[in-house]
Formats: sequence, structure tokens, C-alpha cells
Amino acid sequence: MRVALVSDIHGNLPALEAVIGEIAEAGVQQVVNLGDIVSGPLWPRETARRLMALGWPTIAGNHERQLLTQAPARMGASDAFAAAALGDAERAWLAALPPSLTLPLPQGGPLCCTHGAPGNDLQYLLETTTPGLGEQGHGGIRAATPDEIAARLGMLQAPLLACGHSHVQRVVSHGDSLLVNPGSVGLQAYDDLHPPGSGRDSHWVENGSPHARWALLAHGTAGWRVELHHTPYDHEAAARRAEAGGRPDWADALRSGRVGRTEASLARTDN
Repeated sequence: MRVALVSDIHGNLPALEAVIGEIAEAGVQQVVNLGDIVSGPLWPRETARRLMALGWPTIAGNHERQLLTQAPARMGASDAFAAAALGDAERAWLAALPPSLTLPLPQGGPLCCTHGAPGNDLQYLLETTTPGLGEQGHGGIRAATPDEIAARLGMLQAPLLACGHSHVQRVVSHGDSLLVNPGSVGLQAYDDLHPPGSGRDSHWVENGSPHARWALLAHGTAGWRVELHHTPYDHEAAARRAEAGGRPDWADALRSGRVGRTEASLARTDN
């Protein structure tokens, strides 16, 4: 049994197409999409249409919820761009996506899917934000401890659990469960900055290269083997698209996988 996990595509159609090509070569029986599908200054409508045609099991991320439920004046720039680009068919498809999903598998299952932590699409499951962004290069984020993961999972138990949201590839054994974050297909760095006294820790994520991230899981006699893939694509085309749309922060992140120019001059969005 071979399963591919994708997440956080963020409207990056060239990255998605490159990943689709590699998945097709890998002999995968099941592909699952873990949300944050269209938000961003790239190709939101085209990305939604491509995924609608593929028919993969898909859950909604925080950005699907935000762009469908928030008033335009309250949206961040990424959600506002996507919301304006989507048609009625794409909106209806996004609105029908569940926030979580449990898939039976013929081997090693079931597979439980959640975007962030169960019941909270804005909380990271496998990472924890901390004070001190920028101190000695600190990004304000670290791997979550076993106790933190246990508290976020609550009563949820499954042999295999997939999550996204943080854009950080990670594989964690937790009791009898294997937890996998496939990373982000479409955006390899972002900043999430908050004013002092807001009660939230400012942080940024940097994956260090522009490659599209995804995960391939294969079940054998010893259990699940996880391969974390870094797929090359025409990231310069995506960066130029972001630049043309007035998002230099995205352009820098798409080119390098690192935070360059930040979103400080724009309304903040939650990733």
C-alpha cells in the first residue's frame, strides 16, 4: 500500500503539477490533500479546478475557512486575492470539504487527517511557537514535545495520522501512532508576526530551498516507511507571479525557501 500526502498548496499550480508528475511515477494507490489549497497571490482558481478534476480525498485548512467565512475587509491579502479569483463552482467545492477525515486503508490503517491540531486549524500539531524571534537566528518555533502533542491530540488515536499547516516536514512516533506532516507543496517560507502584547508569539518558517514538499508512505511487513520528497519545479515563474501581484514577501520565499522581505506592510495572514 502506497499513500501520498500533500498539503499547503497555496495556489502554486506549477509546484502542484510537478508533484503530480512524481506521484504518478511512484505507483501510489491513494493521494490525500490536507488543506490550505488556494490562498495566496498565485493561481487560486486554476489550482482549485485542477484538484476538483483529480478528485483526491481533501480536507479544508484554516485558509479555506477564512476566505469563505470572513468579510473581505477582514481578510488578509492572501485570502482576499484567492476569494476574488474563485468562481461559484470552486467556492462550492471548497465549502463542501470537511475539516477532518478518517480513511480506511487495506493495510496499516485507518489514516486520520487533520490540517492543524484536531479541532483547531490554527494550532500547529507538531510544532510550538516560542518567544525570541530573531535572537541568534531563532525562528520563534520548535518541535513540539511529546506532552504537547498528547494534549493537542486529546482522545484521538490512530495508527497513522497526517497533518499540515506548519509547512514543516516532520515524522514523529507517538505511542502506537505515526504522525506525518508532508510539508508544503507551494510555499517554503513565511512570516507570522504579531504586535507586542498580542498574546501570540511571532515566528517564521524557513525550509531553506524552493522545492515543493510532499510525503510518500509505503506499508510493508515492518510497518510504514515514510519518504519525505523535495520536488524541483519552475519556482522562478511562481516568484514572478507573486511579484506582479504585489507580494514581494512571497516572491522571496518562493525563490529561496527563506524569509526575505516580510508581510509587515500588508495585513497579516495566519499560515
